[in-house]
Amino acid sequence: MIKVGIVGASGYTGGELMRILFGHPSASIVYVGSRSLAGQRVRDVLPAVPPWCDLEFEEPDPDRMAERCDVIFTATPRGAAVPYAEAAVRAGKVLIDIGTDFRFRDVAVYEAWYGLRHAAPELSRRAVYGLPELFRERIRESRIVGNPGCYPTSVLLGLAPLVKNERIHLDKISIISYSGISGAGATPKPTSHLPEAAENLQPYGVAGHRHTPEIEQGLQLLRGEPPESEPVPISFTPHLAPMSRGILSTMALYPAGEETQEQLQALYEDFYRGEPFVRILGADRLPQTKPLRGTNFCDIAVRWDARARRIIVMSAIDNLGKGAAGQAVQNMNILFNLPETTGLELAGLYP
Repeated sequence: MIKVGIVGASGYTGGELMRILFGHPSASIVYVGSRSLAGQRVRDVLPAVPPWCDLEFEEPDPDRMAERCDVIFTATPRGAAVPYAEAAVRAGKVLIDIGTDFRFRDVAVYEAWYGLRHAAPELSRRAVYGLPELFRERIRESRIVGNPGCYPTSVLLGLAPLVKNERIHLDKISIISYSGISGAGATPKPTSHLPEAAENLQPYGVAGHRHTPEIEQGLQLLRGEPPESEPVPISFTPHLAPMSRGILSTMALYPAGEETQEQLQALYEDFYRGEPFVRILGADRLPQTKPLRGTNFCDIAVRWDARARRIIVMSAIDNLGKGAAGQAVQNMNILFNLPETTGLELAGLYP
């Protein structure tokens, strides 16, 4: 049984991680860290936790967690995961960071976009970007995994077949994404307040969202480029949508050569053949967010717009599932040589 520790369980992502792990046949949560909630029962704080859970929040202590746990999940604000990574490495354990501290190969990019000096640049360079469908073998050999952000997960899975096969112009990528309000976190904000969010679409982070460099780095990784190479800029415009969870990304792309709908469909089906969590939709379906709630699936559709000569790719995920906690558990399964679907064979919550 894999002994699991979680820091940041009181947030939406941490709560979703606990929900998944409660049903995981090979994992047991043994440590839930929270400085502000230490001593309180987890089920008294998180209403979705089952009544048989007798865990209490404990004072988060990196070395104690590394001693008691096989894997530590950090769902923490930027900068907070570093002490747990250092402790995990000292103890020969594994850290999966669902935050932002270990997503970037180039620490200077992290520091420029997040406005924080990285306290462990060497560990950041050793970390592996944890998008299993694209970087599975690297994950298998790592001890620190930077779990991808929700927007980059939907975008990179949508773009990967075209990028790997050099079918598009990389300097003309335009991405429009929509996220459920839970992506803004559990702390109340004016934009997530019900009277503001209901029946309202809101663009935000225009021409400067922090997931932009992460997507650009993902494109570099797909092309096998070194960290010091100059990324190709993309256009990324996110929006908040009046729903609790889900992400839908639509990408308009310029083809590098002649295309047909049949060729594009075959490309995507071949690229993701055998992947349990990526579903390539046929001509009669387009991705939606609602059927994916509570799952680790990514639904993708590709269309050839012959009139405009554009490739249109649409990709949908649950931002808390494949975009965060579900993907983190998928990474854990890889690291501990379990079938990737273990604990993740969940049907969507519909309607």
